[in-house]
Amino acid sequence: MGGGLTRSLGGCSQVLSLRQKNEKIPYDSRILGSGNFVRKILEDTDKRLERQLQYHKGKEAVDSVIERICKKPRIRESELQEGGKRREVKKTRRKIAYYLSREMGVTLAEIAQNIGVGTSAVSMTLRQKEAEE
Repeated sequence: MGGGLTRSLGGCSQVLSLRQKNEKIPYDSRILGSGNFVRKILEDTDKRLERQLQYHKGKEAVDSVIERICKKPRIRESELQEGGKRREVKKTRRKIAYYLSREMGVTLAEIAQNIGVGTSAVSMTLRQKEAEE
């Protein structure tokens, strides 16, 4: 049907009323919803982007995350990168992929290269991890 912001506010008369009062409503053409909803989505996105920019410092940062996450279950990084299929290796790979993707903003291709699987496997792993939560 379309309509975007106009429809969300209840019609053209509501939009005109707000304009006359000089009130501003948060709006983004990519997001359907009320002003409060749009504001919340944009704030969450900004926080996530800030966190990703803060953490992403290149190959050294990726390597240190892999080393740290592999340490607790005592998994050798070589086993991880050689495509090991033990349950614990798969779990560790999932944790690494999730952290690198969601917290640091590392691309799927870069994650795949570092943990010994293809990009489609990383994508599937992320979906599985999100389904668990």
